[in-house]
Amino acid sequence: MPTNFVSSRIMEWRNLDCTNKLLIDAYGRCGSLEDAGKVFNRMPQRNIFSWNSVISVLTKLGYVDEAAGFFYSMPEHDQCSWNSIISGFAQQDRFGEALFYFVRMHREDFVLNEYSFGSALSACSGLKNIKIGAQIHALIAKTRFFSNVYMGSALVDMYGKCGSVSCGQRAFDDMSERNRVSWNSLITCYEQNGPASAALQVFLRMMDCGIEPDELTYASVVSACASLSAIKSGKQIHARVVKCNKLRDDLVLGNALVDMYAKCNKINEARCIFDRMPVRNVVSETSMVSGYAKVASVRTARLMFAKMMERNIVSWNALIAGYTQNGENEEALRLFRLLKRESVCPTHYTFGNLLNACANLTDLQLGRQAHTHVLKHGFRFQFGEESDIFVGNSLIDMYMKCGSVEDANLVFKTMMERDWVSWNAMIVGYAQNGYGNKALELFKNMLASGEKPDHVTMIGVLCACSHAGLLEDGRHHFSSMSREHGLVPLKDHYTCMVDLLGRAGCLDEAKNLIETMPMKPDVVVWGSLLGACKVHRNIRLGKYVTEKILEIDPSNSGPYVLLSNMYAELGKWGDVVRVRKLMRKRGVIKQPGCSWIEVQGHVSVFMVKDKKHPQRKAIYSVLNALIKQMKRAGYLPDAGDEEAHEELATSAAVG
Repeated sequence: MPTNFVSSRIMEWRNLDCTNKLLIDAYGRCGSLEDAGKVFNRMPQRNIFSWNSVISVLTKLGYVDEAAGFFYSMPEHDQCSWNSIISGFAQQDRFGEALFYFVRMHREDFVLNEYSFGSALSACSGLKNIKIGAQIHALIAKTRFFSNVYMGSALVDMYGKCGSVSCGQRAFDDMSERNRVSWNSLITCYEQNGPASAALQVFLRMMDCGIEPDELTYASVVSACASLSAIKSGKQIHARVVKCNKLRDDLVLGNALVDMYAKCNKINEARCIFDRMPVRNVVSETSMVSGYAKVASVRTARLMFAKMMERNIVSWNALIAGYTQNGENEEALRLFRLLKRESVCPTHYTFGNLLNACANLTDLQLGRQAHTHVLKHGFRFQFGEESDIFVGNSLIDMYMKCGSVEDANLVFKTMMERDWVSWNAMIVGYAQNGYGNKALELFKNMLASGEKPDHVTMIGVLCACSHAGLLEDGRHHFSSMSREHGLVPLKDHYTCMVDLLGRAGCLDEAKNLIETMPMKPDVVVWGSLLGACKVHRNIRLGKYVTEKILEIDPSNSGPYVLLSNMYAELGKWGDVVRVRKLMRKRGVIKQPGCSWIEVQGHVSVFMVKDKKHPQRKAIYSVLNALIKQMKRAGYLPDAGDEEAHEELATSAAVG
């Protein structure tokens, strides 16, 4: 057979293969998978290019399992085959399988290129697997792609999504050439992981280098301003956006601006941008709901929520959080029930707000029902992509505030993992519920576990010492704050120490501690000492402390009442009358005491000398019977004592 005949036949086959490949590609771009398959199946001979075309079409259309089937049927593979299958799985968010094929490609000694590395780094980002990402980084460092701007940007992006700011910054610094994508990746890295202020600094450096920002740059920088509540910088960025016509109507940037103004409590400006947006989505609407809830306009937030065409769990969470933050806890619980009826799946943030509402209501029964919902959703209180330790901590806090120490302890013991908030919730909870020794024992366990205490921990420890009457232990822990734990005592720590010293009768020491505080003492710390003066009947110091309190808050009725009661106990009735006249002269009004009790789900509120309750006759009948029994037992109640303490505590809490 003549050589020229063989050559011409080979050329015909090659041309036919090329035509078939182009046909398969064309049908694939048009979404006609069936026609692409027909061309492939009717080919008399298939080469690696036609196989690759089919795999490429399948992966682009999302049929990655079918593409994998063809991949395994191929008589041989090349670099293009491997890259197509790795990229296909990565683009469908099947990151584990993408890395599986990447590892196989490397193991079978195929040359890895920028497409292989890019898809693999994308998979590491999706999995937040910095360990494998760092190994891929080491592989890239051995290739000619190390200085490639595309690879460098992908590395910065991967480290940022894995939460390693330092590695992201190093990868950026190692780049010999940078483009807008590189800068955007680093800005986003800081914006998402902090410190957000660094994102603004990188943005300024980018501008100094003459790189023109795009909508992604501005969106990240605006989000950083939102995190920092940097309204001035945010407005400057907004002004730059307004000057650029092509960016004005960008949805992502518009959402970022609405969110920034809403988080900075500039709800009118947020609404103005929102109303001007030509297109809105669930993100823009959720930002407005959250913004209105934050500035205590929960009614407006609810109206906007009701008008939303589409809602997601973030929208629900924003409104539930708004109700709890504004003290409308019953409404937060009703909204959660509505969420469940609409089959919306709650998140750890939903349950955190739900449990906070139960804690605010001190409703143990509702709290236990919420705990049941938590268990049904499989929360195990451990770190992860969305750490549900947050939910475990909320459960501990709720049970402690509802007085169920045993339930709180059970949650703490069954947590898969704990953080410093878990320990703090238990220590503070024990202290507040009168279990001082248990709080101190748990503090020792916390230190033994390697967890470092913070300011909240030490407040719990000092309160525990105060309630348990452990004066020397309290002194030791107060001095150890800076000496052993590197914590500078705050005003609350001084207040705890004054309370401890006052209970122990060390009134002069407590007074000296207040007067040597590095910050100006407030009503709360002086009020704590005044209460101790009342208990220990130190009228001299009590008068001095009363004057100090009235210098800060002249309208506070608590110190007047306490001082009056101290005079009454010592039989100094002339001084009692003088104090009462002084109150009237200065226009100081004592608010009546108020208490409430829940019986079978119904809350009854009582004021002093209240005669409005529908069952008042039965109530006063029981009270009179109790008073007679108390008198027979030899006890004479001091009516003014409890009122004065209650009033001072209430005014201090409000202040």
